[in-house]
Amino acid sequence: MTDTATRPAPATPATSSRQGALMALAAMLSVQIGVALAVDLSHDVGALGAAWLRLVWAGPIMLLVLRPRLRGLSGEAWRACITFGVVIAGITMLFMAALTRLPMGTASALEFLGPLGVAVVRGRGPARAWALVAALGVLLLTRPWAGDVDLVGVGLALAAACCWAAYIILSQRVGDLVGGVTGLAIALPVAGLVSTLVGAPSTVEHLTWQLAVVGIGLALLVPVVPFALEMLALRRLTTAAFGTLMSVEPAIAVVIGLVVLHQVPHPLAVVGVACVVAAGVGAERYGARELPPASTGA
Repeated sequence: MTDTATRPAPATPATSSRQGALMALAAMLSVQIGVALAVDLSHDVGALGAAWLRLVWAGPIMLLVLRPRLRGLSGEAWRACITFGVVIAGITMLFMAALTRLPMGTASALEFLGPLGVAVVRGRGPARAWALVAALGVLLLTRPWAGDVDLVGVGLALAAACCWAAYIILSQRVGDLVGGVTGLAIALPVAGLVSTLVGAPSTVEHLTWQLAVVGIGLALLVPVVPFALEMLALRRLTTAAFGTLMSVEPAIAVVIGLVVLHQVPHPLAVVGVACVVAAGVGAERYGARELPPASTGA
């Protein structure tokens, strides 16, 4: 008698898609919870210190887990990976600085304009029309007519958005040159080094062993666990479906900010976040990247 009856049935496409969606949702939750906890940490070590503690641990953890093969990489590949790491450091530090001035939902929605902009620029026809919806969302988020907008915080979040746009473009470039996860394993230690140069000098005097351990936990929450979940999700979802799911992250940030940090959003800010999320979903439908035939990047 064979053991055919005892073998689990292969996953159906619908089951695989649900699993991928749950993994993407878990990745977003991990990111936003990690960000909220980092906001609390920034009260002890400052925004740059909180960013540094995350990145300085993330690099070694990724090297240990991924064990990348570094031999044979071209000079072009090394330059792309190093630039990628500098951009990752820029996103992390700028966004953490923005969070000291803006609520999580507002900062996250403004930062999301980076990938939204990439989708709009690469999209055709209807994709570009969603830029108007996003612009309306930004107006509702910042409410310039109220006179109490934190222009520095908005500027920091928009700078982080520019870095996120560059991150998307560079991640695709690094994937084409290196393939797999090797590029990220190189880039994260570079990000840790950059954040050390910027954030460590003002943080070391406040650092304790307890805070160092908290930094390890935050590095796991962002980016180690989300990266692993996103990789698994992308094996089960199309890139368009994955991008559409990720568009709801600003809304998740509003909820986490409310629950963890007790940040009650202004009603117009909630509508603004909804506009940005809608624009992201709409633009993603028309803004998917067409991979070159020879591409083998994971």
